[in-house]
Amino acid sequence: MTEVLYNNQPTIGIVGGGQLGCMFIQEAARYDIIINTLDAADAPAKNAARNHIIGSLQSTEAIYKLAEISDVLTFEIENINVAALMELEKAGKKIIPSPQVLQLIQDKSIQKNFYQKHQLPTANFVIVDDIQDIDSALDQLHVSDKFVIKTATGGYDGKGVFVLSRKSDYISAVSMLKGKLVIEEFIDNAIEIAVITACDQQGNIKCFPAVEMVFDPKLNLVDTLICPARVHESVLKNAEQLAVELTQHFNSPGLFAVEMFVSPDGNIYINETAPRPHNSGHHTIEGCYTSQYEQLLRVLMGWPLGSTEVIKPSSMINIIGPDNVIGNYYLKNHTQLLEAEGVYIHLYGKHETRPGRKLGHITILADTIDELIIKTEKVKRIYTVAAAFYEK
Repeated sequence: MTEVLYNNQPTIGIVGGGQLGCMFIQEAARYDIIINTLDAADAPAKNAARNHIIGSLQSTEAIYKLAEISDVLTFEIENINVAALMELEKAGKKIIPSPQVLQLIQDKSIQKNFYQKHQLPTANFVIVDDIQDIDSALDQLHVSDKFVIKTATGGYDGKGVFVLSRKSDYISAVSMLKGKLVIEEFIDNAIEIAVITACDQQGNIKCFPAVEMVFDPKLNLVDTLICPARVHESVLKNAEQLAVELTQHFNSPGLFAVEMFVSPDGNIYINETAPRPHNSGHHTIEGCYTSQYEQLLRVLMGWPLGSTEVIKPSSMINIIGPDNVIGNYYLKNHTQLLEAEGVYIHLYGKHETRPGRKLGHITILADTIDELIIKTEKVKRIYTVAAAFYEK
């Protein structure tokens, strides 16, 4: 039996059942909203969803099954069957954000051209179809040393992105890459920030305050974020204006995480956009009056957007699987974290760790930025991901 309009509220279907979907369901549960998901059998959101369809995110059949039991669809990952979503949208199914936005986001070359077309600042780039064309692209960009190579499609969580030097044997470093590549200038000494916007079904837009992101140089993943970002107030204002302008060009309701570079002279360059909840917004669960997940729920339900005001300065530490632990694990010294005021642990229900895998995050609140930095460094020294051994 199809479950729709329970308690006179639409049922939401999520393509994807990872930690983002799980945290979204936790927010939706406060309003007694039914959430259905589609993903693998061991997906973190499986036990939280009302119905969990086991299937591939590329399966047209599985996506259609999800659509049959859901009034509105959304997604928590980009690498999905966008053609199936586009067909459903043509048939009248409400999908937020529009699959048209997802289609341009899925291909970084199309995404970069979109920024250029709408005169939004982004790092200079050249698109090539073969690694043998990299040298000519670098000459065109006037690159003498560092540069960035991105696979146009398929990259996520730091994968498919390489910061290289022209002075090194970079061809061998990317020799396994196939398909279209984006060659991009490297913005030296840049601060990386992100602004999350929400656009409701009437076109109203609100921004969460910009966050500062500190990346793990080896994994190219966010290690720590700080909110609000430690940049000049004028830069924060300009970043929010750019994020709003970009959101308007998408011409779709939804939640959009806009990642940017801030150069030492204060110039801002849009890097990439995620049309979904994002790692850079996890802190909003405790740090803002409305979390990014509740904000997306409000968009999907057609409700008014919530306040994005910061309650207290906050930081977020990603709990990442270390190189020396594979398999069962536990969070060592977690009791010390539980004793600390303003420290919140979120684990994602992933039963096994592997190097570079996101296992959870820790949010930290403090009264001032200075106090926040001290507490954050202390927390990073306390916890460890350690191997767990069980007796049979």
